[in-house]
Amino acid sequence: MSDEKTFLLHIFTLNAGGGHYATLKALSAMANQQKRPWQITVTDIGELSESIDPYKKLFGSDGNELYNEMIGADWTWLHPVMMFFDKFFIRLLHPIGVKLGEQHWRKQPPPDLVISLIPLYNRAIWESLQRVKVNTPMATIMTDFADVPPHFWVEPKTQSYLICGSDRATNQARSLGVSEDYIVQTSGMIVHPRFYQAMSGNRRVERERLGLDPDRITAIVLFGAKGCATMLDIAQSLDYISDRVQLIFLCGSNQKLAQALQERPTQLRQHVQGFTDEVPYFMSLADFFIGKPGSISISEAMVMNLPVIVEHNSSILINEKYNAEWILEKQVGMAINSFRKIIPAVKELLKPDNWLRYQANVAAIKNQAVYEVPDILQRIIDTK
Repeated sequence: MSDEKTFLLHIFTLNAGGGHYATLKALSAMANQQKRPWQITVTDIGELSESIDPYKKLFGSDGNELYNEMIGADWTWLHPVMMFFDKFFIRLLHPIGVKLGEQHWRKQPPPDLVISLIPLYNRAIWESLQRVKVNTPMATIMTDFADVPPHFWVEPKTQSYLICGSDRATNQARSLGVSEDYIVQTSGMIVHPRFYQAMSGNRRVERERLGLDPDRITAIVLFGAKGCATMLDIAQSLDYISDRVQLIFLCGSNQKLAQALQERPTQLRQHVQGFTDEVPYFMSLADFFIGKPGSISISEAMVMNLPVIVEHNSSILINEKYNAEWILEKQVGMAINSFRKIIPAVKELLKPDNWLRYQANVAAIKNQAVYEVPDILQRIIDTK
């Protein structure tokens, strides 16, 4: 029997989009792989705060459900309004939120470390934690390349460690007044360790098994765990160059979208996939990525050596605007102002000189965050 001490980690996540839970799964998988002596408890902040959710009272659906519906319907132009009300309500209800947090902590065994994978609620989590479990350390792991101040990811008045996956996030934390002692930068976003594993099968054979041409340039189209109506528009546009490209559509839980893609008449070679845990497998069969500029999806594409095409305009999510700029800064793909221009974008991407340049730049991105963060978390625990 081992005498090794077991550490209790309490993780907060959020069912809005797919990135927060994807990060949780990646971190948990790496902890298991490394045989970390950690016992992990997970709390969904939406479930914890449901009793005071103003959206539930006003519209009958909680804020996370409305957010996911907005993403699925491609109504992201509403996000600035929703972000404004999110920040307003959370600030207005902050004292009640702290009391809810205190009640939560009184029911929990004393954690060795609290980890937040979410924005917006970190001040309330920190204050309630310190009132009940005094001097318990907390670490916020940003799942965006950049913050959207004030009071989104960075809360300077707390003494929570902030784990940043980009130079932009680190510089923002400094400029907002976070002590250097509490800022830790990694080489990127946390990506599930399965994305780093070599493909076990034959790529050509696997493409054929999905009904695809084994030798044709293949794009994977992915708009997060909830899918997006824009994917159908992209499919219809790329019908016109069906002799040059074929597509793998990952529709997530959006069954209506998957059915529409499968039933539409088309000359395009395509594979339509509903919700799956096999994203690394499907990405391994692709040559480039088309999708929304989500930080986790972009990071997964980088690990899989896929240049990207994303949309960059006033209607994309506020917290994803810098992600598109990051793509241009690193020259790992294209950020176009509308997916209505997807055909010229694909043609431009596939020009031989451009293609080689993008592939080389993607290969130069060395994101090892999933291997770095467990060591960072253990160091925080050990300095307690």
